[in-house]
Amino acid sequence: MINLRDYAVENKQKQIDDYAFGGGAGMVLMIEPIDKCIKQLKSERDYDEVIYMSPDGELLNQKICNQLSLSKNIILLCGHYKGVDERVREHLITREISIGDYVLSGGELPAAVLSDAVIRLLPGVLNDETSALSDSFQDNLLAPPVYSRPAEYNGLKVPEILMSGHTANIDKWRHEQSVERTKKRRPDLLK
Repeated sequence: MINLRDYAVENKQKQIDDYAFGGGAGMVLMIEPIDKCIKQLKSERDYDEVIYMSPDGELLNQKICNQLSLSKNIILLCGHYKGVDERVREHLITREISIGDYVLSGGELPAAVLSDAVIRLLPGVLNDETSALSDSFQDNLLAPPVYSRPAEYNGLKVPEILMSGHTANIDKWRHEQSVERTKKRRPDLLK
């Protein structure tokens, strides 16, 4: 994590924000410290994306996470206050991403969400890399129900098919369950 104050305007307060031109409530992150920071980072390595976490960016989904997991290096810029100077968005940012239709105090939590969703797709992160392939949203379906031991608990039983040992039938059942669960809970994914 980089502290923008390290690239702040030369003053005692290490100021990185200021009032918006034209007035109005809220402070805006200034272009100068952000530009200096990004230039410094880019002088050290190449970056595939410079992403601004913003409520009005494209909505994060599994497809975006899959794409970003193929990147070598990414810069995530976290907004705060009223956001960043528009010139940052116009000239320094390659992509804007939102985690939902709501506003938070800053971009740190969205950046953590994006980071986790992407990092878990990198080789060697998960104990079983094929696990991510069966997660919800990988094929526009929700994941099927899962069960663990014991096979029966207080009269509640695991479906017989899962204990059959017949892989093809189990795979078929799981797919059917995924489709049904998606129809009920997230029909928008089937469009």
